[in-house]
Amino acid sequence: MPRRDYSPHMRRPVIRRNYNTKSVGGGLAAILAVALAGGWTTAVSAQTMESALSRAYSGNPTLNAQRASVRVTNENVPQALSGYRPRITASADIGASITDTNLPSLGNSTARLGPRGAGVQIDQNIFDSGKTRSSVSQAESQVLGARATLRNTEQNVLLDAATSYMNVLRDTAILSLNRNNVEVLEEQLRQTRDRFQVGEVTRTDVAQAEARLSSAQSQAILAESNLKTSIARYRQNVGAEPKQLAPGRPIENLLPKSLPAALTTALTGHPAIIASLHGVDAAELQVKVTEADLYPVLGVRGIVQQRYDTQQFGDNRFSASVVGSLTIPIYEGGQVYSRTRQAKETAGQRRIEVDTQRDTVRAAVVSAWGGLDAAKAQIIAAQAQVQAASTALAGVREEAKVGQRTTLDVLNAQQELVLARSTLVTAQRDRVVASYAVLSAVGRLSAETLKLKTESYDARRHYDQVKGLLWGTQTPDGR
Repeated sequence: MPRRDYSPHMRRPVIRRNYNTKSVGGGLAAILAVALAGGWTTAVSAQTMESALSRAYSGNPTLNAQRASVRVTNENVPQALSGYRPRITASADIGASITDTNLPSLGNSTARLGPRGAGVQIDQNIFDSGKTRSSVSQAESQVLGARATLRNTEQNVLLDAATSYMNVLRDTAILSLNRNNVEVLEEQLRQTRDRFQVGEVTRTDVAQAEARLSSAQSQAILAESNLKTSIARYRQNVGAEPKQLAPGRPIENLLPKSLPAALTTALTGHPAIIASLHGVDAAELQVKVTEADLYPVLGVRGIVQQRYDTQQFGDNRFSASVVGSLTIPIYEGGQVYSRTRQAKETAGQRRIEVDTQRDTVRAAVVSAWGGLDAAKAQIIAAQAQVQAASTALAGVREEAKVGQRTTLDVLNAQQELVLARSTLVTAQRDRVVASYAVLSAVGRLSAETLKLKTESYDARRHYDQVKGLLWGTQTPDGR
């Protein structure tokens, strides 16, 4: 029987079909297209990164909860504005009374009355030492801070969705590579056993092939588990199951041109910093709101009343009054002074938190920018590694045909190629995710920046709807 019939190179066309060097080295799109071809084939059309981000933007529970939080904060403004408006209360009462009188000259008399009446009271604030004005300004600062927090949450949600998208692609590709590796090693083991039967190799070679196949099967199982985890995360962040995902692409065209430019953009416009600054404003205004309790309050009260049977049966009394009142606090037991000092300390804490937030943002920008640069370099190195490993594997197989290489050499070369291709897939994924991370770190990751085809949420709409409402318990959306 000719030796070439039992050489490891006999099935080389199959191996080249599973691991096309050019398609792997050419970029993420090609290898992921191959990997996904065996994935979710039931989908009519591929899902794109843009469609996934649009779905997350419109339906992510975390983002919708933050939008609801903004609407909650909006209601602080009409509550504060109520300090300028009158307070009107109506009251009514009805009762029964019996008066038994015994006078020596008149004898006994009994009076049965049904006293009743109704009235309206109006209280209008005239001057409250600026407490209402400060409360309104504070509420507006809280609204602006909530909007900035919403933009930051939107960034985090979009970044999580993009990361989940690329994780599914990466883990799908790695699973495909590991499954193909199992198929190749199964064929390698079959050939090694055939050669062992004719005495060309030893039992050690067979054991080495069996061990390497078991290891590959273990790696394939692990890759499948990782893919299931990534799919679950995708479902959590995007809100749908992944169906034949299209390759993702970096968004480096949307990024600042340099790291200093990125830092300048982040430190001046990042929503987390803006939210902290509005928090400082709100805390400083709280000091003024608390201090106002130490100063005079001027108001006016109007009362209109109608009474019946007050002193005798059938009497009818109407009264109306307008009274101005001036309240001057003298001593509140020290409570207001303590709350004022406490508010000042809180304001100082908020100022420190702004510096902390700036440091956090700066670190995030530098880290994300470094990750992007590293991913680019890793792609170049991984592409060279794939080319070299492919060439080395082909050479080792040829040398093994003439007895210059052992089975272990072939197995090692095969494993190095699989690792190189997995490294390339991971580096391509890291580049895409890092580009989104940089855009998020500078504070510009948003539906508008990405030009997502979805309706943008306008936080000002609800604010305009409720700011001037004078009455009514229904929310603008009908609840």
